[in-house]
Amino acid sequence: MAPNLKGGDIMNKKAIWIGGMAFLLGAFALVTAPAKGDTGEATYKAKCAGCHGADGKGETATGKAMKVKDFASDDVKKMSDAELSEAITTGKGKMPPFKTLSADQVKDLVAYVRAFGKK
Repeated sequence: MAPNLKGGDIMNKKAIWIGGMAFLLGAFALVTAPAKGDTGEATYKAKCAGCHGADGKGETATGKAMKVKDFASDDVKKMSDAELSEAITTGKGKMPPFKTLSADQVKDLVAYVRAFGKK
């Protein structure tokens, strides 16, 4: 025999369930988000390596399809830090924007991308 739930009881259970899911999603975001003070490596691995590759050469299947530039190429080396920052935050060509990154994360990411050109 099913319990006799009133409308308020159902709403309370629904609110608790939604609150619990929101908590779990928030916790997941904290665990997967790059740590504050990150040198750019964790952000790069989370946001960029899927297309640009672990080595920045763009030789992934997606990178080849999108014709991404090798970060060690002269074209990328010629870009200013401001141009790289803008490409990261607003997107460029087929690359989506990463508007949720903080200014410090973008700065660290630019420095990390620059390191590919020095190797």
